[in-house]
Order: sequence, then C-alpha cells, then structure tokens
Amino acid sequence: MSDSEPDLELLELLRQHIAGKPQVASEPETGVLESAEYVYNNSIDVALDMRSCKNAAKAIYSQMQTKSYSPATWAAHELHPHPSKGDKPEDVVAFIFTMDLLNFCFWSERSEEERFSIEYKGRKWTGYWSLVAALQRALEEGIPITDPHFWQNEDEFTIETLRHVFRSATSEEMPLLGARLSCLREAGQILYEKFSCHPAHLITSSHSSAARLVNLLADAFPCFNDTHSPPSFPRRKPIRILKRAQILVADLWACFQGQGPYGTFHDIDKITMFADYRIPQMLNQMGCLQYSPPLETAVQLKRDIPSGSSWEIQLRACSIWCVELIRREIVKETPGAKVNAILIDFFLYDTIKELEAEGREAVPHHRTRSIWY
Repeated sequence: MSDSEPDLELLELLRQHIAGKPQVASEPETGVLESAEYVYNNSIDVALDMRSCKNAAKAIYSQMQTKSYSPATWAAHELHPHPSKGDKPEDVVAFIFTMDLLNFCFWSERSEEERFSIEYKGRKWTGYWSLVAALQRALEEGIPITDPHFWQNEDEFTIETLRHVFRSATSEEMPLLGARLSCLREAGQILYEKFSCHPAHLITSSHSSAARLVNLLADAFPCFNDTHSPPSFPRRKPIRILKRAQILVADLWACFQGQGPYGTFHDIDKITMFADYRIPQMLNQMGCLQYSPPLETAVQLKRDIPSGSSWEIQLRACSIWCVELIRREIVKETPGAKVNAILIDFFLYDTIKELEAEGREAVPHHRTRSIWY
C-alpha cells in the first residue's frame, strides 16, 4: 500500500469509534445474577442477614471439604446415568434433557408413607429422585421415554402412557402430570424443527458456553423460559430466574465432569444456584434469609404462594443473590478455592434432604405449584 492510499481497516475503526459503536464480540450472559441483585435491592419481604451468610460460607465450605464435594458427587449416585456405568454419551444427554425438562414440583402435603413415590430397585423414591427412578424404570421396561420421536407420537405417547411411567407406589399421583405431557410434546416438536430431533445437537450448538446454552433453552423452549414481570418490580426487562435451564447445564457439566463435547463449558461459573423451594428453606433455616411477618406466616402455615407473585419472586431471586454472596465470601477467605454456585446448591440441596429424612427440618418450605421448579 502506497502512502497515498487510505488504510481502509483504520478508517473503519475510526468510523466505529466516532459512532460510539465499536464492533467487539462479547461473551453471552444469562442475566440471572443481574435480575437477582435487582430484586434483592428492591425487596421488602425477604432480607439477607450478612453475619449469618458469612458464618454459612465458613460452615458450607468446611463441610464440602470434609465430604470431598465435587462434580463427581453427582455421577456417584446410583440413579444418575453416567458413561462409566456403560451408558452411551448421547443416551446420557437424552436422559438428562428429559430429566430436567420434567424436573419440577414434587412436594406433597401427605405424610412420607402416603406421598407420591416410585418403587424401584427394592426401595421407594420420593421427590426429585422419584422422577429419576421412574425414567430409569421406564427405560428398563422398554419404554423410550427419553426419545423426542416418541414424545411426538400421539398414538403411542398419551397421558395414560405417562401415568404408567410415573405409576406411584401410593394412591397419590405425580403432581402436574398433564403439564409434564405438554412439556414433552412441546420440546419434541422444537427439537425436531431446530435441532435434528436430539438434544445433543442443541448442546453442541452452544459452542461450549454455559450462558449461551441457557439462553438457547430459554429462547427456543417456552417451558424453559422461567422469566417473570411482577407489577411490584417494574423494570424494562423481565426478571430472569431460569432454574431448569441452568440446572440442565449444571447436570451436564457435573455428569461429564467438565469434559468432552457435552460437558465442557468455559464459562460454567456464570451459572447461579437453582431457585426452587428447597434452597430458600435451607437458607432460611441457616438464618441467611429472613422473611417479613406476613410472608413468614404464609410459609409457616403452608399457604399457597402463587407462581410469579411478588413474594415468590423475592424468595427465589434473593436465594440466588444469597448463594452468590456466600460463594464470594468463600473465595475471599480461601483464595484458590474451587467452588461455584452449582456445587454450593448441590450441597445445600443434599443437606436439606438429609435433614428431612432425619426429621430435623426446622422450618417448612414455601408452597408454589409451578412448572418452573
């Protein structure tokens, strides 16, 4: 290029600078943490006790170290699929996608003996584990419950088929069974139209970005789009919680231990905790979350708290922010600690379930019937 010829690349950079629009590729963000902080800053019914959060951070990390808590803990459970157990990676992906597509609303007002449960491998499973056990049992019985092609077959896959898959060891039926059928039908159609009818193609299209995969799930699948706009929190953007979309990414990461085409996510630490009804319960029991008297009364009396209501959004979003502050405290006090919100969530969930089994729950969880968690 001669001195008299313009440098076109430099001219374009100057144009972008003058226009204030530099074309810099940015990494995707889920917006969940931003939403959680916004709700926390404007919350009137849920507050955080910072001293308790600091104490919780110390106790949680200490116990996680004692129990050698890591992504491998997920795969170690007897019900979870894993390549080390002889499962094909693509079949594992299909199982996890199905599992988290249906991973919502297992609570019951009945006693432990009378509530919905699945009998499998010589024992009864309740809660989340009833879902996993039912899927494993169905596959062993030759029912292709994790196959999107099957979900779209309206002759073979009916509400009665699903009722058989989730047949209970008690008289109580699995909650929201019709909603689960709708989720499978909807997801099967979307996978067929956009992702060659297999969730493995969805995952590889994220290019190993956890945030991109969460956004893909929320944008493409209405039943994963856990976003809300309660009137009490006016803002331009909806509040993003995205529990099941995030836990799907976390389960893949934990199952494949951060390796391979289905488990590698370079930005896995962008995933927050998974705002359900169990983690707020545990955080409240630890003194980290505190409720206003009206909300405290509603939770204690097990009154219905509508999905998307101000109370429910505060409970979920403030739990996300609480776990984030606990994570930051752990990292501050223990530089180099290999901990993220996912592992903290897994630990808190396992702990509250242990307390439940031992009859040591100090407070009840809030009651909301919802497909979001």
